[in-house]
Amino acid sequence: MKHAKPLPSYLVQRFHGWKATSYENNKSWYRHLGEEGQHPRAMVISCCDSRVHVTSIFGADQGEFFIHRNIANLVPPYAPDGDHHGTSAAIEYAVTALKVAHVIVLGHSSCGGVQGCIDMCKGNAPHLEAKESFVGRWMDILKPRFSKVADIKDPKNQARQFEKHAVLASLENLLTFPFVKDRVEAGQLTLHGAWHDIAAGGVEVYDSEKKAFVAL
Repeated sequence: MKHAKPLPSYLVQRFHGWKATSYENNKSWYRHLGEEGQHPRAMVISCCDSRVHVTSIFGADQGEFFIHRNIANLVPPYAPDGDHHGTSAAIEYAVTALKVAHVIVLGHSSCGGVQGCIDMCKGNAPHLEAKESFVGRWMDILKPRFSKVADIKDPKNQARQFEKHAVLASLENLLTFPFVKDRVEAGQLTLHGAWHDIAAGGVEVYDSEKKAFVAL
């Protein structure tokens, strides 16, 4: 593959720094992880956004979270149609093979994917409407819920509320997967929705009894 180049020098330097410190100080733990396999307690479905650092937010160590990231932390409906489904495959592996006890959908503030969906719904993003737009077709998962925030006048608040609806849509879609629904009903798996305010460093979790996101 002639187009694959060596890593940037700053990444090489950081690797050697990690190997000499974090790895060296926890060598037995890394050996355990490598030899015994992974046994994560939870799966986290979060956004690809570089500002969302799941392990830092929750203080997780290696081996604790099975993390899947995609645009706007969306879960598609169950659709075994033979096409490629990276998110669905990750969920299947986490639930049926790793048997995680929790699946957490984590949304966040200032989400570019959610804003793109808003722009599409308002007719302001023809490039995303194009059939060849992978981002646009992915955000079609969320488009039906725009009606729930369409009347919110303040753009920032509208985006914030729609980000939370992205979390709720994903939780609902998770239950369309038979193997997820079965384990939830058997009490072997719990689903959680959360939203992270990047600027304020806050986290809100969805309370099903209050039907609202509540700050931790």
